[in-house]
Amino acid sequence: MMQAMWIWAAIGFILLAAEMATGTFYVLWFGIAALIVAIITWLMPDISISMQLILFAIISIGTLFIWRTYYRKIETHSRVGQAQGEEIGRVGSIIEPVSATQNGRIQFAQGVMGSREWVAIANETIPTGTQAVVVAVEGNALRVMPQKA
Repeated sequence: MMQAMWIWAAIGFILLAAEMATGTFYVLWFGIAALIVAIITWLMPDISISMQLILFAIISIGTLFIWRTYYRKIETHSRVGQAQGEEIGRVGSIIEPVSATQNGRIQFAQGVMGSREWVAIANETIPTGTQAVVVAVEGNALRVMPQKA
């Protein structure tokens, strides 16, 4: 039965290599489960093949479930290609007036998230030429408010 330990270890390392190639974090848990079953078969060489398969299934699904539960709690929903919150607090100049009922445009001296001009939204009227501060990113628009003197 010592051969079963080596088979499970090989399966585990193959799955870990596949995880390194894909980077999805899903195959990782199956590879870890196979390595755990390899350790169990090393400690208890008389365990049946059916029990090994059941342990592999339980450990695989269990670790995947635990990871998915934890992953959802810490997921940041970050936007690709930008640091979280980097644009908040940036000051730009309103080039098209903005109000609660009309979107305007804001321009920055240096690009923000790859562009110098953005659609601006606000809860109050801000006329052209006013300096405004970014307070939030909402979809493809920047929520702004007038800069306090």
